Amino acid sequence: MNSATLASLAAYFVLMLAIGLYAWKKSTGDSEGYLLAGRNLPPSVAALSAGASDMSGWLLLGLPGALYAAGLVEAWIGIGLFLGAVANWVLVAPRLREQTERIGNALTIPQFLANRFPERGTALRVTSAIIIVAFFTVYTAAGLVGGGKLFETAFAGILPNSGMSDYMLGILITAGIVLAYTMIGGFLAVSLTDFVQGLIMMGALVIMPAVVMFGAGGEAGGSLKDVPVEGFLDLTHGLTAIGFISAVTWGLGYFGQPHIIVRFMAIDKVKNVPRAAAFGLGWMGIALIGSIGLGIAGRAYVERNGLVIADPETIFIVLAQLLFHPAVTGFLYAALLAAIMSTISSQLLVSSSSLTEDFYRLFLRRDASEREAVNVSRIAVALVAIAACLLASDPGSEVLGLVANAWAGFGAAFGPLILLALMWHGEDRAGERRGGMTGAGAVAGLMTGAGVVAVWIALGWNSAFLGGPGLYEIVPGFAAAMLAIIIVSKATRKKLLAV
Repeated sequence: MNSATLASLAAYFVLMLAIGLYAWKKSTGDSEGYLLAGRNLPPSVAALSAGASDMSGWLLLGLPGALYAAGLVEAWIGIGLFLGAVANWVLVAPRLREQTERIGNALTIPQFLANRFPERGTALRVTSAIIIVAFFTVYTAAGLVGGGKLFETAFAGILPNSGMSDYMLGILITAGIVLAYTMIGGFLAVSLTDFVQGLIMMGALVIMPAVVMFGAGGEAGGSLKDVPVEGFLDLTHGLTAIGFISAVTWGLGYFGQPHIIVRFMAIDKVKNVPRAAAFGLGWMGIALIGSIGLGIAGRAYVERNGLVIADPETIFIVLAQLLFHPAVTGFLYAALLAAIMSTISSQLLVSSSSLTEDFYRLFLRRDASEREAVNVSRIAVALVAIAACLLASDPGSEVLGLVANAWAGFGAAFGPLILLALMWHGEDRAGERRGGMTGAGAVAGLMTGAGVVAVWIALGWNSAFLGGPGLYEIVPGFAAAMLAIIIVSKATRKKLLAV
């Protein structure tokens, strides 16, 4: 490994730790500071934090790898995600920011749901917390797989006497750095590092596709049409109705991603949500176009120059080694680590907040002090990280597959619930309940969405369905959860009115 590359990476690691120390001094005195940065994030920081924590290593590994292998038809995933993000900023962001503070000053999504439906408060907090911790452990593992693949591909043999594989070493180093600044600085550290990481990611996704296409060996992009895959540049080639639905419905997942929507809760003022949306969607559009361009142009470059890529998800890493000065290569590796770390840190913090606020403080120590709660949150961060490391230890894991499962689980379990909780109140002018969701409906939606996703995956219907291609599990999960909420709410509302 070139010393200039290592120096670039070392500078990145030092910067992340320095931000963690800054945040530790600014906002970790109580739970609201540690878990939500005191609800005082500027719009730009909240927006880029939401974007960076959303995209993860999937943006530089999974999506380019899918486009590299199958062509432009895989871009429908990115299109669906962008449309979903627009809807999320419009429908969820302003309402969640206002209601979570007004209805009990909730610090977590489970707390908000319990405050919104007090008749089923404990059941909602426990059920949602279990789903959050379970799926986020899988999701965090997906990010660690990305870190393992980076070290296995780019840093082979960096510590020859470590006694472990390069892949496992990469997982442990990635987890260690993230743990350090997350445990120290809490939500403010995670958000500020996300902001910096988002800028690094966007820079890399602008630079690399341009260099691949217009640098030496790229023939100014002319080699794109020479890829020996039929319909490689066709957005609809081989696209079935089920395949189209499975791709664009990734966007449904946004409504139920706790690590993304919690950023809305931390924006300094409700009136600043539109500014945050403009920042976030602008960043996302540029990043997705760069990621799609990287997969398409990367495959063309590989074919034109007679290269062999064993794992399509490593195309970013391979091109970073081949085409750039070692110092720039270090910057590009930092961009990949930024994508991975920004998501892992967010997921660890949301998981720890649920374990602390919705288990520890609810059942074990209701009178726990703020300092005690913050320390328990730090311990919970470490525990979830250890579980994710164990889950990610299989080198055969695919980043996109793990992300798809976790994304669907959250989207189906929380998506319909969050939308209806924010928008279906159903009270008349006298304040009497005449419609809207009930607590029983909320619990039914949570359990139905998560359960249908788990069963769909277990039966393999996300790979093959009714003799054809698989249907993405978020589709049946989201629909079933929505129906469960509506049906159970209407049935139990009569009982509430009779009381």
